[in-house]
Amino acid sequence: MIHSSCLCGDVAWDVDGPFQFLSHCHCSRCRKAHGVPFASYVMAPASGFALRGAQSRVEWQSSPGMKRCFCGRCGSTVPGDPEGELTFVPAGNFESDPGVRPVAHIFAASKAPWYEITDALPRFDAFPPGVDAAVLADRPHAHAGDGVHGGCNCGAVAFTLTAPPFLARYCHCARCRKARSAAHAANLLNRANEIRWDRGADRIASYKIPEAKFFMQCFCSTCGSKLPRVDPSRDYTITPLGSLDDDPGIRPTEHIFAASKAPWFDITDPLPQHPEAAPS
Repeated sequence: MIHSSCLCGDVAWDVDGPFQFLSHCHCSRCRKAHGVPFASYVMAPASGFALRGAQSRVEWQSSPGMKRCFCGRCGSTVPGDPEGELTFVPAGNFESDPGVRPVAHIFAASKAPWYEITDALPRFDAFPPGVDAAVLADRPHAHAGDGVHGGCNCGAVAFTLTAPPFLARYCHCARCRKARSAAHAANLLNRANEIRWDRGADRIASYKIPEAKFFMQCFCSTCGSKLPRVDPSRDYTITPLGSLDDDPGIRPTEHIFAASKAPWFDITDPLPQHPEAAPS
């Protein structure tokens, strides 16, 4: 039995194996929902799944018959209801090793331009063979003007980074993994005044861990997509790379908190790995 929870703990779940088909999904909807280059999900028997805190779970219908669920307090992606005999859970929230490893990349044809797949796992342009499901076109996202544009899945929130980012990196700390419900976070850094909210600033929710000095997650209160946060105290705008609609031009240059990485995920790229925070 594996225990999992959202970042704030309002939604928690236990799931028992056998686990099946842990895979990385690169579709644009998953990237925005989690704010990362890919979402990692695994299937398990519905009979071994138990969820607590369902009253804190927000559901958003992302497509006909498909709901994406998130914690309304902290924004972590959380499981929906089981589908038939199976449940689908995000691997990023696991608090222990599930004993399985990723077996494929799906929707690799839709991968983010700033991310390179460097492992040897099989890649499928969309669903793997044998899955009889409709492949949806990417949602259109209309933006005007210069800059790097982004927004949420439902379209309520849109933003523009008005200057080139000066840093991009991956973070493997346990907080980031739970916040993004993913293998790791992927963030861009700009100065605090280098973002323009084009619409929907009033739809942004945020959650700060009480004991943390800086850690905060911002997300769309309607669809749960992860969004930038502005930290005036450090003069930073911190943008989840998965929230972008444009190629930012910059690429991640390092992994931080690599000593805390998920046991089921291997770092296979040649970027520097720092056990904790990056050296100053």
